Amino acid sequence: MRFIYFLFAIFLTTVSGRASDTIDDFIDAEMANAGAPGLSYAIVERGQIQSGARGEIRRGSDELITPDTLFLIGSISKSFTAVGVMQLFEKGSIDLESEISAYLPSFVGRPSGKITVRQLLSHTSGYSTVQGNSFDTSADHDLSRQVEKMAQWSPKYAAGSKWQYSNANYVILGAIIEAVSGQEYARYIESKLFLPIGMTRSFVAEGRVTHPVAIGHRPWFVGKWPYADDRSYRLIAPAGGIIATADDMAKYLAVMVNGEDDIISAQSKSAMMRPASATSPYYGLGWSVNSQAGVAFHAGTSPGVETLAVLVPDEHKGAIVMVNGGSGMGFGETINLRNGIASTALGLEYAPETGQFSRKLLFLTFIVLPFVFIASALNAVINRRALRSKSGIAGAFSLWFPLIMTLGLAWCAIYLVPSLFGVSIKSLILYLPDMAWAMVITAITGVCWAVLRLGVYYTDRNRGP
Repeated sequence: MRFIYFLFAIFLTTVSGRASDTIDDFIDAEMANAGAPGLSYAIVERGQIQSGARGEIRRGSDELITPDTLFLIGSISKSFTAVGVMQLFEKGSIDLESEISAYLPSFVGRPSGKITVRQLLSHTSGYSTVQGNSFDTSADHDLSRQVEKMAQWSPKYAAGSKWQYSNANYVILGAIIEAVSGQEYARYIESKLFLPIGMTRSFVAEGRVTHPVAIGHRPWFVGKWPYADDRSYRLIAPAGGIIATADDMAKYLAVMVNGEDDIISAQSKSAMMRPASATSPYYGLGWSVNSQAGVAFHAGTSPGVETLAVLVPDEHKGAIVMVNGGSGMGFGETINLRNGIASTALGLEYAPETGQFSRKLLFLTFIVLPFVFIASALNAVINRRALRSKSGIAGAFSLWFPLIMTLGLAWCAIYLVPSLFGVSIKSLILYLPDMAWAMVITAITGVCWAVLRLGVYYTDRNRGP
């Protein structure tokens, strides 16, 4: 999950553009800009798979990534959950228009109980992005217990009234799969999807990963540093916990674009890759859609890993790109790397994402501000006589306004900016630690400077310097 979910959508327009460019040429040109330690990709066209990889599993390890290297695919996992729901729909076990309380008794009589399965699939349930990122991932309990807690939540919006991406929707769908099928979510996906597709190396996360995987690398002041471990979280597996290789993902994409009845019917596949409702014009059932371009796609973001899957169903083509480096704020972003590889592979027009300058400026502002506040605090102490000489309304304003201003800045840094990403400051520290810590330190130093000025003024004003 990076939290502005459709920044990658702009490149999905029409076929043409950079067909003459090879994928290797593009990677050579863009990988350094992304600062990515490594990547893996695969392309499928009418069942034929081509794959490749670059870089290291962990920076400095000399262990090379291959198309058989496992990656946590993040929110692309939602498409697998959606397929599982469609399988049960085709069996008559689930009705997409039924309320979720029909399958999960804990929702009976609750405000969320009238949400339909289709609304969960299309992110029109009313659950917000922030609610979907509010799970206690350290808890070691099963989906049913987590969903019992979620049943007590009140969705932020009325069901069906607004589209907003939320992991909460797919966690609930995972619990519905369990309740209807009688199998744990992981066992269902592995037996009903992975096995028939031939995804022999892939699995659903159930806590700490015991298999070798590509280690995520967090952005850290223009560089990338590896996380200490390869932990995954079972509670959010239906929303973002599938671990797969590029070659296995290509097999899955091949099935989704083959136009045949297999794991689900061709009709259901088509329904998944077109707008789900008037409220959801750009999202189907587990896939984002660009109807004008005839493209379906989904991105995934996990700590230090970013992925992108793109399908062109009418041409029976698809591509998967997986990068073990998280994007920084303006610096070391992987969006152009992922979009460019997918576009080049599929013959889609590619327009590099813009706006890095403004994001870099925001990042650098939060880096510089703590030093400004520290310098200003020292200046207040050194020039305390001038500070103590302030009087009247103008003097009071100049003394107290900085406190109001810095409290407002602290609120923006600790609450407002993270909420724009759809997360708390705690979660932002996990995904964007350099930016998040810079914001926290800015908030602290700013308020401390304002309080120190007041302390210097009001403490023994009549005493000399």
